Amino acid sequence: MNNLEKEMLAQIADLHEIPAGSYNIRKNGETVKREASADVDIVSKTEKSGIDVKVKAGVKNRSVHIPVIVTESGIKDLTYNDFYIGDNAEITIVAGCGVHTTGTEESGHNGIHTFYIGKNAKVKYIEKHLGMGTSAKKVLNPVTKIVMNSGSEFEMETIQLGGVTYSNRVTNAKLKKDAKLLIKEKILTTEDQEAITKFKVELVGENSSVNVISRSVAKDQSKQKFVSKIIGKNNCFGHVECDGIILDKARIISIPEIDAADVNASLVHEAAIGKIAGEQMVKLMSLGLSETEAEDLIIKGYLS
Repeated sequence: MNNLEKEMLAQIADLHEIPAGSYNIRKNGETVKREASADVDIVSKTEKSGIDVKVKAGVKNRSVHIPVIVTESGIKDLTYNDFYIGDNAEITIVAGCGVHTTGTEESGHNGIHTFYIGKNAKVKYIEKHLGMGTSAKKVLNPVTKIVMNSGSEFEMETIQLGGVTYSNRVTNAKLKKDAKLLIKEKILTTEDQEAITKFKVELVGENSSVNVISRSVAKDQSKQKFVSKIIGKNNCFGHVECDGIILDKARIISIPEIDAADVNASLVHEAAIGKIAGEQMVKLMSLGLSETEAEDLIIKGYLS
């Protein structure tokens, strides 16, 4: 890989060298590097584009990296990746997609990821999106489906901090007894970019819980839309927190929906959208920072 491709892998998957664990690196619609193990197997699908990642039951302290990069104009990559996590396994999965093209044609990647989480398993899933280069349009539309068995835990961290022209993230989850889901989202849009995120979580099992935390900044003429739906079907707990900073002529829309289908369901939604506090700007500028420097520092801290 050339220096640009290595830089992209470092930014979207924290890969500065070939990882020690299992991995599958995809470039312009094709797998270019792969390594599997007895604990974490990676198998290509035969009926369509994508892979099956199979994590052995009881495995601890393992990781798998599955980054995607697009460097050619006109590439519209689509993959179907399924993850089978064995009972009592503990694993970190690092995904992410970077698009860097200089042509005039739209380029992008759509990843359809489905997780089947075994009983008492623990999964941390990190997905970063990045757009680079001067191409006309860079599009990333991820879909994540999560089925959580009893006692399992799933932490999902999604990050999109610039360069993506359009994104539409869809996440659907179904939780059984004692399952716990944590979703942390960070988004920055600028210029005419648009980002849409939609979350739907069904709390089916007793004592299941979900916590969704969204932090976003919209600048220039960019647009963001956050849609969430939490359905409580048992004695369960659901919490959604959506905070946004809006600047210039940008726009942020937050649409919450909570559906208590059981008398013991406890569901909460919080949303706050506003500009940067003036006193924060004044304090930083009094220390010698310019208005732009002060604004950038506040945004960096907010999205860290």
